[in-house]
Amino acid sequence: MAEILFDEIPSLDLNDFTSGTEEQKQEFVRRLGEAYNNIGFVSIKNHGLSDELVSQLYGTVETFFRLPDEAKKKYEKPELFGQRGYISKGKEKAKGRNTGDLKEFYHVGQSDDNKLPDYPSNIWPEEIESFQEVTSKTYSTLQAAGIQMLRAIALYLDLPENYFDDKVEKGNSILRPIHYFPIENPEEIPDDAVRAAEHGDINLITLLMGASADGLQVLRKDGKWIPITALPDQIVVNVGDMLERLTNHKLKSTIHRVVNPPKELMHTSRFSIPFFVHPISEMDLTCLESCVDEDHPKDFDDISAGDFLNQRLQEIGLKN
Repeated sequence: MAEILFDEIPSLDLNDFTSGTEEQKQEFVRRLGEAYNNIGFVSIKNHGLSDELVSQLYGTVETFFRLPDEAKKKYEKPELFGQRGYISKGKEKAKGRNTGDLKEFYHVGQSDDNKLPDYPSNIWPEEIESFQEVTSKTYSTLQAAGIQMLRAIALYLDLPENYFDDKVEKGNSILRPIHYFPIENPEEIPDDAVRAAEHGDINLITLLMGASADGLQVLRKDGKWIPITALPDQIVVNVGDMLERLTNHKLKSTIHRVVNPPKELMHTSRFSIPFFVHPISEMDLTCLESCVDEDHPKDFDDISAGDFLNQRLQEIGLKN
């Protein structure tokens, strides 16, 4: 495939895949594969989230993060290694860094009636009556969109269309409302502290609705950082490290970051809500045979999704 340097990420219509003609479906798969083979990101419209739900979600999330720190910390459970509930300011750091990111966040997982025994139960803040209902509805909507995206990816990889279904329907996927909190005194933070240092996502794919402010950047193949901003009716969907491992680099988990705003805007908040599609812990991430040949020798050791997740949680500071 010819080298492509995108100045912006491609935009696709999920309806072309789910309800279009066979030609539209094939074209969606082709364009998706081309983007994921190069920059690892696409924008998707007709993903299932309504404007009303997104508005309710952001309102609910902002209300929670406005609570006093002592109230939020009631929902932080260190024994869960950040897998459910609240994770306080500066706890997470990018792989290879010692300085924590300038953010706090909350983790929502599978509903109790769909979760496997090894997953922790969700933790719901009692102060925010709508939190459980709104985040759970968002979770199920993005889960459905994520499954459709993985079906298209499976076809691009010449796998059965439903290859990923049983691996993610009860997978350990996470909805993560993030608050990049205001910095009232920028001179008091470490010089290398940023909202989210450059990193790749751990999971299979990530679905991200438009954030409340600019800041997301993606590292292009030629070393140039390009800004990513989802249109109001679109979400951004990118490849994670698990999928890159499975495909032996055929699909790219592209490095990205959230940069600090200009100094005059450091006192403002930024909210972002990604949905990380994780498979069941037992999924084998051994490189697909179809992605290994003389020109592309196997570049990863065999590992399960659960073991890989544990490894990465230690690297980013959420697990000892």
